[in-house]
Amino acid sequence: MAAPNAHLHRGLALEFPQSLAVYASYPEAQRTVDHLADKGFPVENCMIVGTDLKQVERITGRLTTGRVAGLGAVTGVWLGVFVGLALSLFGDGSVFAVMLSTAIIGALFGMIWALLGYAATRGERDFSSVSAVVATKYEVLVEHKHRANALEILADLPGALPSPFE
Repeated sequence: MAAPNAHLHRGLALEFPQSLAVYASYPEAQRTVDHLADKGFPVENCMIVGTDLKQVERITGRLTTGRVAGLGAVTGVWLGVFVGLALSLFGDGSVFAVMLSTAIIGALFGMIWALLGYAATRGERDFSSVSAVVATKYEVLVEHKHRANALEILADLPGALPSPFE
């Protein structure tokens, strides 16, 4: 029979984890584990698990043809400079000339590529954004044989053991 957490990476699994507490934020869970560590608790028997995942997307601005072209050109310049550095290591010509020419070619390539990608969306996504997957709850798990000791240590840390009925 497979272990209960066989699907987890070997370094992430606990043999028989039990819940110690559930928090609304990662810093609260981290504070709990830090307190246990400060008191000499074997924290290698703990795990912080983010649960109830949600995706959050922050809109950073409106996309226009000009903005897309500019962002593509900037990205292309960096790629061109990188290629120019690589070529200048093996070439005999002027390093400045190689860097300048590859930066210009990179800017043109980046601008064209970005505009083609933008045109392909046909206006369905005319904004830029950043996104992240975040947890809404953070549960501190502890190996079953250490749970009673952890609860005893956390009894003197205000707010470390939130009521399970809240």
